[in-house]
Amino acid sequence: MRDRYDVVIVGGAVIGSAVAYYLTSNPDFDGSVLVVERDPSYAQCSTALSAAGIRTQFSNAINVEISKYGGQVIRDFADLTQVGDTRIDLNFHEGGYLFLARTPEQEAILRENHAVQLSCGADVVLWERDELAEAFPHLRVDDIRLASYGRSGEGWFDNTGLIRGFRGKARELGADYVTGEVVDIAREAGRVTGVRLAGGEEIGAGWVVNAAGPRAARVAGMAGLHIPVEPRKRTQFVFDCARSPQGSARVKGGQLPLMIDPTGVYCRPEGRYFLTGCPPAEDVAVDWDDFEPHHDIFEEVIWPALAERSEAFEAVKVVNLWAGHYAFNTLDHNMVIGPHPEVENFMFANGFSGHGLQQAPATGRGVSELIAHGGFRTLDLSPLGFERVVSGRPFLEKAVI
Repeated sequence: MRDRYDVVIVGGAVIGSAVAYYLTSNPDFDGSVLVVERDPSYAQCSTALSAAGIRTQFSNAINVEISKYGGQVIRDFADLTQVGDTRIDLNFHEGGYLFLARTPEQEAILRENHAVQLSCGADVVLWERDELAEAFPHLRVDDIRLASYGRSGEGWFDNTGLIRGFRGKARELGADYVTGEVVDIAREAGRVTGVRLAGGEEIGAGWVVNAAGPRAARVAGMAGLHIPVEPRKRTQFVFDCARSPQGSARVKGGQLPLMIDPTGVYCRPEGRYFLTGCPPAEDVAVDWDDFEPHHDIFEEVIWPALAERSEAFEAVKVVNLWAGHYAFNTLDHNMVIGPHPEVENFMFANGFSGHGLQQAPATGRGVSELIAHGGFRTLDLSPLGFERVVSGRPFLEKAVI
């Protein structure tokens, strides 16, 4: 480890490692990169504990384009990140997302979102009730007014593989990784000048990138800055059912999608089992080290909703559960990317609110462009910059799970 780096990235999970990969692979950047990660096992990082999904069904064109690019990277990942003979196949299950609308308001949102998605070239269709029943005969659909289904470009994949691939390739291309915790950030007037680790090491920095996930506000505070990001707990359940509906679909060779019920409960296949979850009724900030699952939410909310939606889910048994954290942006549930207007070399890559895994490729590419070129060269992410936080202008997204 050197005494000074051109770029110091705080956080080495999927966002930090994506930034490191895109910087070191950018032919216009020849600087040094250090990634500081407090837990190299990634056991409690948001990436490892997520549902590992990607979708193009958003209401805002920028988010659609971000996921379209993410899908392209997932498909090409083994080639992009190959190190020697090691190739990481992310095992992309392109099962699609299925949004169900029960009320006139939900139907209107699906129709509005669909127009945006089509304008971006997303492969999404709207189905009336009879078309939905034909595609997925296990579902009870009498109360459904409209469904939105992603025919391609959506599904789930190997979440930890995404970290390993970006990390391994970034290291091969010259990035240094160190296990440690940043406890202070030095600042002189309108610039940060370096970081201090818990072990006492002081490292100079030309840029500091905040990729600290749910701990983003804590890291920003070390530089005397604020970002409205806090940890929100999400519990995932894996269950078995007596009569699995997997294979009964009349699309995708029988494969079921990730279904989002009008209640907010989602469910998708997970091997021979199913993965499910939903936001808690009291969605409040939690401690950074609080990973105790919300045990009661399955019996009280999830199972009743699924049993009502499908006879196949009436007899189920939970076989595993865990809790992870959303890096929740309380302003508008969307990422914040770019420098602070008053501290020009402190870069935010935070607040993904559950979308960080699918948005990591576009985020890494965007941050590398800002550092190497001083502006975005591919997808213009400037509406997601920190300026909207300063002015209190939310960047609204209606399709939040």
